[in-house]
Amino acid sequence: MVPPGQADPRSFLGLVAHPLRWRLVAELARGDLRVGELVGLVAQPQNLVSYHLRLLRQGGLVTATRSSFDGRDSYYHLDLDRCAHALAGTGAALHPALRMAPAAPAFAPGRPPVTVLFVCTGNSARSPIAEALLRDRTAGRAEVASAGSRPKATLHPRAVQVLRDRYGIDIAGRRPRHLDAVRGRRFDHVITLCDKAREVCPEFGDSARRVHWSIPDPATAGRTEHAAFIGAADDIDTRIRHLLPVLAASEAQQ
Repeated sequence: MVPPGQADPRSFLGLVAHPLRWRLVAELARGDLRVGELVGLVAQPQNLVSYHLRLLRQGGLVTATRSSFDGRDSYYHLDLDRCAHALAGTGAALHPALRMAPAAPAFAPGRPPVTVLFVCTGNSARSPIAEALLRDRTAGRAEVASAGSRPKATLHPRAVQVLRDRYGIDIAGRRPRHLDAVRGRRFDHVITLCDKAREVCPEFGDSARRVHWSIPDPATAGRTEHAAFIGAADDIDTRIRHLLPVLAASEAQQ
């Protein structure tokens, strides 16, 4: 029996074994993308890409959210947790000795810290949550900053509350800041968390790896405000957990 909420190993293998679906999954593993961007990356017609995206959505591996920048477009997101569970289940289904356990990311001592910038519009909720969580998860090993394209005057009180109550992190003394405050700085990774901010985020040099996480603004979500902030923080925390091995590999290559 397959536990509820987990992908059946055989179904998972059949779903991702198709060459084009594998390409789509591989591209989405790096960050959220629009269908037009996927069309360009895999060099296939849009109707074919849309067909295989629909199969991936039906299989529970990919979700789509309407863009807050252009409501006619959607961002596609790969559920890395579901993929990890399915891959682990595939090994265990063949033989108990093949059960896979994720390796903890190892940051190399003595190397310069990897630098990460999180960007959203107001820098009052999503990007400061991401900044605080990544700094906490790396015990300060990563050099993390956040900024906004149109920063608010203060942090959203729900963002402060959720970080304090759910993760034990206090950011009450922090203030939002403008992207201009970090212009000229070098970043290894620039991650936008807001569809609108993605369109106006400046370049930070050729070495910066740009990634987009399409996370709805919890202050304008349709759920109750507190639940929306919990959902956004948990989504960001999950993405950061999957980001850690990427950062460790990036640091090792410096």
